[in-house]
Amino acid sequence: SMTPNGTKCRKQMNLSLLPLVQGHNNQASALTEHRELKQNAGDSQSGSGESPAVDLEAALKDSSAALDLFLNNRFADALALLRPWKDQSMYHATGYSSILVMQAGMTFEPKDMDAAMTSLGESLQTCQRFRKKTGIVESLTNLWYRQPVENLTEEEMHAELCYAEVLLQKAALTFLDESIIMESSLDRLKQESKPTVCFCRQMLSLLPARVLRLMEFLGFSGDREVGLSELREGAASSSLRSILSTLTLLMYHLYITVILGEQTLLQQNQTENVWTSLQAQEKFLACIASQEEWRQIHHLCYWELMWAYSFEQNWREAYRYADLLCKESKWSQAIYVYQKAAILSMLPEEEVTKLRENVVELFRQVDGLKLRIAGKSIPTEKFAAKKAQRYSSSNPVKLVVPALEMMYVWNGFTVVGKRPRLMEGILSTLEKAEEQLQEDPNPSEYHLDDQCVVQLLKGLCLRELGHLVQAEICFNHVISSESNIKHDNYLVPFTMYELGLLYKQKGDISKAITVIENAKTNYKDYNMESRLHFRIHAALNTMGSFAAKLPPSRTPA
Repeated sequence: SMTPNGTKCRKQMNLSLLPLVQGHNNQASALTEHRELKQNAGDSQSGSGESPAVDLEAALKDSSAALDLFLNNRFADALALLRPWKDQSMYHATGYSSILVMQAGMTFEPKDMDAAMTSLGESLQTCQRFRKKTGIVESLTNLWYRQPVENLTEEEMHAELCYAEVLLQKAALTFLDESIIMESSLDRLKQESKPTVCFCRQMLSLLPARVLRLMEFLGFSGDREVGLSELREGAASSSLRSILSTLTLLMYHLYITVILGEQTLLQQNQTENVWTSLQAQEKFLACIASQEEWRQIHHLCYWELMWAYSFEQNWREAYRYADLLCKESKWSQAIYVYQKAAILSMLPEEEVTKLRENVVELFRQVDGLKLRIAGKSIPTEKFAAKKAQRYSSSNPVKLVVPALEMMYVWNGFTVVGKRPRLMEGILSTLEKAEEQLQEDPNPSEYHLDDQCVVQLLKGLCLRELGHLVQAEICFNHVISSESNIKHDNYLVPFTMYELGLLYKQKGDISKAITVIENAKTNYKDYNMESRLHFRIHAALNTMGSFAAKLPPSRTPA
């Protein structure tokens, strides 16, 4: 299986999943056993008219071997190992379809989507054959109550687990395929074993309260600490899903929390000495060199390299990877083209000319490249398209520091904030932009908006550098300009959120909560509203816990 899980399954079901197979010798051994098993099973079933079966122990061994092949970039070999038995074994079926789902999620190619969806349907049928057969009354009862573990055989327990994993993947792929048919998936997932959806529990805990209440009504839990605890237990075990639990934890701490604006222990412990852009760049380049089979993994590295160089304001190198993304990746062409144009905007015009690029034409392409998922536009793409509208007229108005603004959209200032030297360099760039705006003899209709963008970003730099009084002045400048802002309607609510974090940094939790609640309740229908609500939800959760520990006289009402 390629979905995360933990040891709760092993404890609840009293199972002893086999350790992960490590190294090519073990892979060869497992492959040999697989071939022998296939031959023996074929002999025993000869003439019977029935499909040969794979016993549970052999299926787990093959799944371990396939997982090891996959993690060593031998994707085709992993599929080849699982393919012959995917119609007879629930674990072969689940592992095989999981790999195809990941491939579809990375390529966005219709043929890959179709192949993955077909495989998931076949996997559900395979898993279904091993599940406990129930009558109508028992099935209805199980919609609200989980099946008692003692009523299931060991094989049936594994079947429930694999069935739920495949169903979860099918729901996710259905969403990506722009066809939301998830009601049956929700009904089924609600009753499956707790560890199968521990990652869902973790993600649900990040949702704003009104969405979380709906999901909890459907039977999901949004307890973040329980989800993290289960994943940590899974990562520490020697089960089939231990590496996947580890990868899920890393994705949560290093990606999801950064995008949603929630600091974790990993980010808090970053220092100038333990993390450098050079080390990160070397690792990403090594990852790119490690395989050529799934080039979509290269694209993930290109994205990270683009940001690593952007944090250093090495715009020429950042452009190189943004350009590669534009040429090779289909994930979000609107964002890639906008990002490329934004980075080029940070370079001197003569250098852009040498690169044979036309910034105006790139910005004009953005709106036509937007995607729609489930009938909805992607918020960051909508943001980029709206910013790029300034270039649609015959007299385009240049954006001010667009690459730094996008750095904020992706919460990059939180990362750069751990590197004072880099933050000081960005602050210097913003101060130059501020001077140019002040000296502009012919201000456009975007002039005030541009000034407020610079003040928001400048305030972030000053806050991260510890200059809280100056940062507060910058934030208040944006908020006081609310009635005159014409285009960038996201600026005031986002600035209020950042001001709230500044008050938290000063220790005034009551004021911090008041300001952030104001941003949450009094502003609607602005760009990236849902993204800010995620960040607000995370911040208020943190401050609520902090306030609870204060003496009564300091606890906010």
